[in-house]
Amino acid sequence: FPSFSGNDNSEALPESIPSAPGTLPHFMEEPDDAYIIKSNPIVLRCKAMPAMQIFFKCNGEWVHQNEHVSEESMDEATGLKVREVFINVTRQQVEDFHGPEDYWCQCVAWSHLGTSKSRKAAVRIAYLRKNFEQDPQGKEVPIEGMIVLHCRPPEGVPAAEVEWLKNEEPIDSNLDENIDTRADHNLIIRQARLSDSGNYTCMAANIVARRRSLSATVVVYVNGGWSSWTEWSSCNARCGRGWQKRSRTCTNPAPLNGGAFCEGMSVQKITCTSLCPVDGSWEVWSEWSVCSPECEHLRVRECVAPPPRNGGKYCEGSSQESENCTEGLCIQDKKPLHEIKSQNMENASDIALYSGLGAAVIAVAVLVVAVTLYRRSQSEYGVDVIDSSALTGGFQTFNFKTVRQGNSLLLNSSMQPDLTVSRTYSGPICLQDPLDKELMTESSLFNPLSDIKVKVQSSFMVSLGVTERAEYHSKAHSGTFPHGNNKGFGTIHARNKATYIQNLSPISTKSELKTTAVFGHLGGRLVIPNTGGVSLLIPHGAIPEESSWEIYLAITQRESSLQPEGPDVLLGPEVSCGPSDVSVSTPFALTIPHCAELNSEHWNIHLKRRTQQGKWEEVMSVEEETTSCYCLLDPYACHILLNSFGTYALIGEPISDCAVRQLKVAVFGCMSCNSLDYNLRVYCMDNTPCAFQEVVSDEKLQGGQLLEEPKLLHFRGNTFSLQISVLDIPPFLWRIKPFTACQEVPFSRVWGSNQAPLHCAFSLERYTPATTQLSCKICVRQLKGHEQVLQIHTSILENERETITFFAHDDSNFPAQMGPKAFKIPYSIRQRICATFDTPSAKGKDWQMLAQKNSINRNLSYFATQSSPSAVILDLWEARHQHDGDLDSLACALEEIGRTHSKISNITETEIEEPDFSYSRQNGL
Repeated sequence: FPSFSGNDNSEALPESIPSAPGTLPHFMEEPDDAYIIKSNPIVLRCKAMPAMQIFFKCNGEWVHQNEHVSEESMDEATGLKVREVFINVTRQQVEDFHGPEDYWCQCVAWSHLGTSKSRKAAVRIAYLRKNFEQDPQGKEVPIEGMIVLHCRPPEGVPAAEVEWLKNEEPIDSNLDENIDTRADHNLIIRQARLSDSGNYTCMAANIVARRRSLSATVVVYVNGGWSSWTEWSSCNARCGRGWQKRSRTCTNPAPLNGGAFCEGMSVQKITCTSLCPVDGSWEVWSEWSVCSPECEHLRVRECVAPPPRNGGKYCEGSSQESENCTEGLCIQDKKPLHEIKSQNMENASDIALYSGLGAAVIAVAVLVVAVTLYRRSQSEYGVDVIDSSALTGGFQTFNFKTVRQGNSLLLNSSMQPDLTVSRTYSGPICLQDPLDKELMTESSLFNPLSDIKVKVQSSFMVSLGVTERAEYHSKAHSGTFPHGNNKGFGTIHARNKATYIQNLSPISTKSELKTTAVFGHLGGRLVIPNTGGVSLLIPHGAIPEESSWEIYLAITQRESSLQPEGPDVLLGPEVSCGPSDVSVSTPFALTIPHCAELNSEHWNIHLKRRTQQGKWEEVMSVEEETTSCYCLLDPYACHILLNSFGTYALIGEPISDCAVRQLKVAVFGCMSCNSLDYNLRVYCMDNTPCAFQEVVSDEKLQGGQLLEEPKLLHFRGNTFSLQISVLDIPPFLWRIKPFTACQEVPFSRVWGSNQAPLHCAFSLERYTPATTQLSCKICVRQLKGHEQVLQIHTSILENERETITFFAHDDSNFPAQMGPKAFKIPYSIRQRICATFDTPSAKGKDWQMLAQKNSINRNLSYFATQSSPSAVILDLWEARHQHDGDLDSLACALEEIGRTHSKISNITETEIEEPDFSYSRQNGL
């Protein structure tokens, strides 16, 4: 038996001990491999029969007898002694062992015949590290594609088992043949289905702990496919050349889970020609027929010159006529015709006498009425005529005293002219409403000076009650009346850059994009400053009398909440006006700038409105005929007539690759933290002033300076990308990092920017601080499209740099105008125009002609539904001319209507001298 005395526990046991006859020990239970979890000891057990003694030996050393727990019993079947032994192994024992192999223990049993040894049981410390060696990564795969998610569990003893979860639910590969989880802990989905989208998690666990990987999001997407084309629509023109279209939708299948939208156009247009209706016309009469027994002969004609075609009208009138053919020789009732006539001669003479007297009385009465009406038309205002001098009478140049010498502001509408001071302003004096106490009276408006020679245009002018048009001149003076220009939304003209730099006023640093004012029955105008025309016109009478409403106008900052679908683009800012819970009695005019190059062959433009639930719904297409609202597109703005307040936006649907989105390109520069570096920032934004104003505001916060006049880039919807590059950098003065002189922006990012300006930055470094001038070129071009080059010549020193800012409209300082001062046309003259043109006229001189002369040729049914069509047309004119107030154009239209009326009436009038308008019009009116 082993000796456990002293500290030497390694004394060898004899292989066999002589004993009485018997058998060697047989192990009924051997020690198993075990793992120590945390600090809990493990128990190893050993059971043998027959056994006189059993001891454990760990790592080649005997375990002390005191550490054994022994039990013995008798096997009832054989009568042999059975012995069972237990020992504890602690974590400290295992950690203190340093050997070439794992900690192990073995038990040795003795009987009378000798000893038997059990198997070696390994004892290890169990653990599982926290971090996965490889977490699964999220994927986006097309439908029916293969999905492979890799997972390498954390290191651990014993090795961790891996389980996969989808949306926190275990995945059983035995229930789904499409999923395999057996390949080295990876998850394989052979053919992706829409139902396979979800969050996948790899779970690793052993006897110590359970670890969870990062979740991987799998998205199974579907790319969109076009449906079949619809049938071609009917030709939109009833007569002549027009167009027809067909459409298709991206629904076969519809894009899902971020799948690509269908490539190509959703609408196709082709030209068509409709046969025009031809009205029938009579041919010449035939020869008279022979005289019939009834003493008549006939002649006929046919409707064949030409015959009616394509739905044209049939000829009016009779196709035959008859008359007596015997000249009194025909027999009636057995008597000659001349005898019958002689018998009735006496009665016929009496009838002729009375008929002659009656005709004379009627002729005299008609003559009296005609003379009366003619005199009245010469002295009073008639509803069938109108005079353009009602407007142009206030257009002439007047000599007046300015409030302060050298003041270049626009003439205040409330200033009274002083005709005694020798200063000439070449421009229109704003007409005033004579109802305002502070304004000029009607007599002073139409009769500026009683001793001036009057040049009368015609009796047509006199009929409106305006009898004088004059021009006043005095000593010439260099001062000129400043004019606004709305054509380019403040685009800088390159006539004289130095003069431009000196005369520009800095843009306001305020970033206010909301304006509020209180309006009453007289109406008014609301403008958001520095946005290039975002305005709201409340007509006179739109708000009930003795009422006043607080009305606001706002632009949504940054990206719009409207997300266009497919190739559709947002063409202007998202504009809100309100309050939304009130309604006006007459339409108000909302003006929104846009960035599309107008062409009905390339664009289909829609107006959309945001509902109270935050969704967007279509109000109308600009080409639609509707009576709910009206849209008039100008080259740079859209004027909308509406009856309800809300949030509106313009969406452009390109119907060809030639659709052009106008982008404004601007370059800003500033010094960086490193004194030798200089940053150039190139912006591409929609050609709307509000988009440019947003960039200017951001650049001011960063200390940026506009380096060159912004230029216009025509960006086509042809899927080609945008390139921005820096060229001609002075080689020995400046340098740019390699491979950074050219940057390319994908087409989708430019086309679908949703009002967010694109921004590319270039960092230049000068070789020496002595370099203070920078000269280079910025080239912005679309591949296979338009190109713009901006010449940069600037000083990087703050005190030497020229300041280039941008024009703001003159009305930016007056965001709200109430009452008559908000309108260009005086209210009294406006009433006269409405009274004239709202009255139907047989000669065609009504509101439709007024609309035509003001280039309003579409959807006239909208105006027909209004109580005063002329008033709504004039409201639209006010909205279109909010910056220039070009009353001369309206005056010319009225003059042309007057001349047309004179031709129709065929009235011979005395030749009268026509006033000379060249002076006022050559000054920009």
